[in-house]
Amino acid sequence: MVQAQVWNLAKHFDGFPDDSNFELKVEELPEPRDGEVLLEAVFLSVDPYMRLVSCFSLNEGDVMIGTQVARVIQSNNSAFPVGTHVVASCGWRTHTVCDGKGLTTLMADWPQNVPMSLALGAIGMPGLTALYGIEEVLGLQEGDTLLVNAAAGAVGSVVGQIAKIKGCKVVGSAGSDAKVAFVKELGFDEAFNYKTVGSLEEALRKASPDGYDCYFDNVGGPFTTAALQQMKNFGRIAVCGSISMYNDSTPQTGPYPYLTMIFKQIKMEGFMETRWEHKNPESLKRLMGWINEGKLQGREHITKGFENMPAAFIGVLKGQNIGKAIVSV
Repeated sequence: MVQAQVWNLAKHFDGFPDDSNFELKVEELPEPRDGEVLLEAVFLSVDPYMRLVSCFSLNEGDVMIGTQVARVIQSNNSAFPVGTHVVASCGWRTHTVCDGKGLTTLMADWPQNVPMSLALGAIGMPGLTALYGIEEVLGLQEGDTLLVNAAAGAVGSVVGQIAKIKGCKVVGSAGSDAKVAFVKELGFDEAFNYKTVGSLEEALRKASPDGYDCYFDNVGGPFTTAALQQMKNFGRIAVCGSISMYNDSTPQTGPYPYLTMIFKQIKMEGFMETRWEHKNPESLKRLMGWINEGKLQGREHITKGFENMPAAFIGVLKGQNIGKAIVSV
């Protein structure tokens, strides 16, 4: 009999999360039946979307949502032999018994020198989000000027690097001088700390006096209000996240920049990477190829210990991570 440690949502978030929102429990798991496997978590992901989605998808007492890289330690399913590593949406738990549905096996030729944790980052959902936002939503072209906020995060840092691969000028905004230095190391043409600039509008104008063809938005709120004014005619905006509003107790309203969007004929589209999941096998190979060629870096912020899941998650919402936030069991 295997015991699983599990983090539950003790109570729904009201404003910024704290330790009281989470409860650690122990579950006794049954032996896997025919067709089932027993998974053991190796790496777990903590992401901003968990704050938003948990509000409408979880009841109090449910296991916190999330994805992990797990190892099959017991198997009654020939498709997943013992020792296989998979990406699984099991939530915040150390062990899981499942029937194999929804499990994605890591590519067979995963290089030994590439951490498997990148399957939760640059060669996983964040990397796919960056790629599809750039190619499917923005239609980024060589010579375009791209603006991306939360540029040092799991998605933003990959967005900027792919845009450089495609021959674009990239401007990034981040929330600390260390993050600005990091994105410049990645090859961003311009970057600034939005918390310390005197005027966001002036910082955006200085970074690209001619404006922006494309804007990859992870933040929303006042930043987007300012960015819209700097868009070129027929500009394209990919709306990926709105982390500036996730912890609001009272929803923000307005301003409504419709006239700017009308006169500049701006296209603005929200998206989720699951729309193009049929392309994932080929897309993951492309991302891995860029990693192997040294064109793409997958920076990680690793917290050790399953007991530190809430702290790691809260740290992401406070902007403490550079790159993809991961918990190593």
